[in-house]
Amino acid sequence: MILAFGDHRLDIERRELRRGADTVDLEPKAFDLLAFLVLHRDRVVTKDDLLQGVWGGRIVSESALTTRINAVRRALGDDGAAQRLVRTFTRKGLRFIGEVTELTDQAPPTSDKPSIAVLPFQNMTGDPEQEYFVDGMVEEITTVISRLPWVSVIARNSAFTYKGRVVELKQVARELGVRYLLEGSVRKAGNRVRIAGQLIDAVTGSHIWADRFDGTLDDIFELQDQVARGVVDAIGPKLRRAEIARARRKPTESLDAYDLYLRALPQVSSRTRDSLAEAVRLLNQALVLDPSYAPAMALIIGCRVLQRSRHWIPVCGPEIEEAVRVARQAIVATQDDPYVLTTAGFALAFLAGENDAALSAIDRAIVLNPNFALTLAHRALVLVFLNRPDEAILVAQQAMRLSPRDPNTFLFVQAQAFAHLAAGRYEAGPPWADRALRENGGLPALRFKLSLCGHLGLLDEAKECLRHLRELHPNPTIASVMRDVSRGVAPEIAARMADGLCKAGVPKK
Repeated sequence: MILAFGDHRLDIERRELRRGADTVDLEPKAFDLLAFLVLHRDRVVTKDDLLQGVWGGRIVSESALTTRINAVRRALGDDGAAQRLVRTFTRKGLRFIGEVTELTDQAPPTSDKPSIAVLPFQNMTGDPEQEYFVDGMVEEITTVISRLPWVSVIARNSAFTYKGRVVELKQVARELGVRYLLEGSVRKAGNRVRIAGQLIDAVTGSHIWADRFDGTLDDIFELQDQVARGVVDAIGPKLRRAEIARARRKPTESLDAYDLYLRALPQVSSRTRDSLAEAVRLLNQALVLDPSYAPAMALIIGCRVLQRSRHWIPVCGPEIEEAVRVARQAIVATQDDPYVLTTAGFALAFLAGENDAALSAIDRAIVLNPNFALTLAHRALVLVFLNRPDEAILVAQQAMRLSPRDPNTFLFVQAQAFAHLAAGRYEAGPPWADRALRENGGLPALRFKLSLCGHLGLLDEAKECLRHLRELHPNPTIASVMRDVSRGVAPEIAARMADGLCKAGVPKK
């Protein structure tokens, strides 16, 4: 297991700390101190904890301890003033506060099923404002390739964690568990576009394909397809060009609508109150230009689900009615877009309680794109709503394998926390809820942990959870907290969750 945070990779078994492609020198006790802090990042670590865990119970002077702490901070590019990663809590101890992703250190697979990651392309336009356009190209190319059932494609969200960093390609391939890496660049000048790409075999380090494609904005979808076809033909003779044509259709005739859609993507990824509102504004403009533009519909639906779950729009009202209406329209409007189907399907379960319709749309999405981790995460949550927790856990684990560095990882682990709560396996749930809170800090994971703590009689932890809940949800009651739970949750699951909240000390009224 490799622990990743920012540009750093901490390999505890090999006792190695890397920043990008470079190894960072760290003397043994400072390395042990860092490893201990990262492994126990869920709490404040006291001096006694450090003496026991790092020095085996031996007495160590304050100056020696301070020297090691400073060495750790220097290695991480941190210091005692900024405390970006290692924070001091006066008279209490230290805590590692960086966002950590656990990576499985595995060799690139050598099975007959090719595995590939599409890395962020370079923006060669000379204009930082065109970054959204370049990222959109990469997303579209990833989508085309990932719809082929015999290719294993790492999700775009995991691959994009390498954006803007100098990386060693074999290390990236090892961390993502792939054999092939696609990298490239996009140049845009006026109406002209050039997309260049090269495919690297991470096992041998050789370049097995490279090409560039020139055209106009009117040809942009064809250019994306040409890149995808070149990659597929290079990977193996089994992969037929005809499948690319079936996997791809032009999403809109309006290039202005497409540009608005690309501009909305980074706003959605930011997930702030203002950015989601801006994304909805841009996407509604796109739908004015093309009322049948299903991907724009899907992004609006996704924004509304996020806004609803974070209390940024009312539980009932015109925004929810709009989202449910658009979700139904989107499912009718598209028959072959996995993102549209999974987003619209989950919205029907979460916002309207229509679990059967949701599962039907999500299962259709999986048939179209078996590599789409977000679809599996949504399927896992809907399975919990339907009181099928054991199936949900398996599906969530599959999502984590497909996208090991996904910013949506909180959804994968949150589903597992909820599934263990639904199954009555209360002791297995808190670690998953804690990880979801570290990854995202959202209300659903907090509610699950609070209920789990109530069932387990962990009243001190429950009290701390309730304090955090009040920061996000003023004057919470069991009734108000349960109103935030998906409308599709089975009554017996809702009752079990409410019982845990009651035991945790949440007032009934």
